[in-house]
Amino acid sequence: VQLQASGGGLVQAGGSLRLSCTASGRTLSNWHMGWFRQAPGKEREFVAAISRSVVTYYSDSVKGRFTISRVNAKNTVYLQMNNLKPEDTAVYYCATSNGSPILSSWQWEYLYNSWGQGTQVTVSS
Repeated sequence: VQLQASGGGLVQAGGSLRLSCTASGRTLSNWHMGWFRQAPGKEREFVAAISRSVVTYYSDSVKGRFTISRVNAKNTVYLQMNNLKPEDTAVYYCATSNGSPILSSWQWEYLYNSWGQGTQVTVSS
């Protein structure tokens, strides 16, 4: 099973990017999916998650700016990032999980069992 995140790049503050997460050997519609990010010198942090039933959950830092979605026919999960800020600069990772009925637990890494390689997002001021 291999997850691949793509779509990162360099963008000016206020701009937008859309990240994609695809998988080989795994049907993503069977999984709860999450996006995390890791900035230089910082620990990896939760960004957003989406359940099999398309319930979504966001960190406070991205709520209202980022949107997570999934297109099962394309076996792809997206992270639409709008109004980007320099503090959004990080390597972004997607991950799969069996999920949890406790919404607030979706932010915890221990729930996630497979991780992609990450894609770099750099936001200039």
